[in-house]
Amino acid sequence: MGRKPALWTKDFILVSVSNFLLFISFYMLMVIMAVYSVEHFHASESEAGFAASIFVLGAVLVRPIAGKIINAVGKKKLLVIGLAFFLGMTLLYFPIQNLSLLFLIRFIHGFAFGISTTATGTIAAEIIPNSRRGEGMGYFSTSMNLAMAIGPFLGLMINQYFQGTTIFAVTSIFAVIALVTALLLRVEELAKKNATAEKGFRISDYFEKTTVPIGILMALMGLVYSSILTYLSTYAIEINLVDAASFFFVMYAVFLLLSRPITGRMFDVKGENAVIYPSILLFGIGLWILSQSTLGITLLIAGAVIGVGFGTLQSSAQTIAINQAPRHRVGLVTATYFVFFDFGVGVGPLILGYILPITGFRGLYVTMAIIVFSSVFIYYFVHGKKGRRDR
Repeated sequence: MGRKPALWTKDFILVSVSNFLLFISFYMLMVIMAVYSVEHFHASESEAGFAASIFVLGAVLVRPIAGKIINAVGKKKLLVIGLAFFLGMTLLYFPIQNLSLLFLIRFIHGFAFGISTTATGTIAAEIIPNSRRGEGMGYFSTSMNLAMAIGPFLGLMINQYFQGTTIFAVTSIFAVIALVTALLLRVEELAKKNATAEKGFRISDYFEKTTVPIGILMALMGLVYSSILTYLSTYAIEINLVDAASFFFVMYAVFLLLSRPITGRMFDVKGENAVIYPSILLFGIGLWILSQSTLGITLLIAGAVIGVGFGTLQSSAQTIAINQAPRHRVGLVTATYFVFFDFGVGVGPLILGYILPITGFRGLYVTMAIIVFSSVFIYYFVHGKKGRRDR
């Protein structure tokens, strides 16, 4: 048996760092944008929510286009363009004087984010050796999961202790570093014959059909996860666990990191079903624990269990999507996958806002747990029944 092909190459590390800095900037701005728009532009509650969520809308709309053109433009070139655009938009937050302009900048900033993250995901998928794809995509996704944990924490801390525009200075620095790491990348570009699309509009030029079934599952999981992103802090106030809640995402990240070497290797050796079914169950159990929390330690245990469950599910589902499609369509796979996932996260707060007055917070998380447990059957029908049990 020969040596395993290298995973932690210079290019894999560079693209992971670039991806991490993109996502940390996204989460830092996401958590403060509603408050910022109220404090600086006297926005109403709905306008404040729109200022936060219009970014995601921009990202969702541009992803299919980015996925279509990535091979024609070149993966590295598209990433550099996206990151330069992302930096430019970050700098434009400084002079904004009115709410309408803020909405416009947020929307275009989302465009830049969608282009850049479609490129980073595609580059990572192609850098990782095929025999280590489950493990590699797991580690690459960790750059996003870590940002998910550190970004909100850092954003709230900066907003609490520094002036309003300090956060834009920090995210601008992150954008510069991300751009530099992208410029240092060496990326193998595919032959142009795969990149040129025929004339006329075809839906297959913008979406990868093999990704749609697993994408539907992840749209639902994104909606469920948005209940944590949107309402955890308010729920923590209601149950008097604010201090513990500030470490929820830290526990999420730590336990996800600890589980990564095991779950990634298990995916490659035992097949996807051996990882996905336990991940769904852990996510559901974590939500149920969250719904019953009365002590800080219970809330932290929920964070740890959800981290392993949802974090593993997210990266494994993306790996399944990549494995099912031809290599030259990996850009479209990445775009299609995130269109579904981002759509779930984006519409989640809107839908859950109607459910919450009926259920209350505890009832909401019980409902989310039931939805997750039920999704075991959805996974079985969209992929599990044909998933490989063995490599």
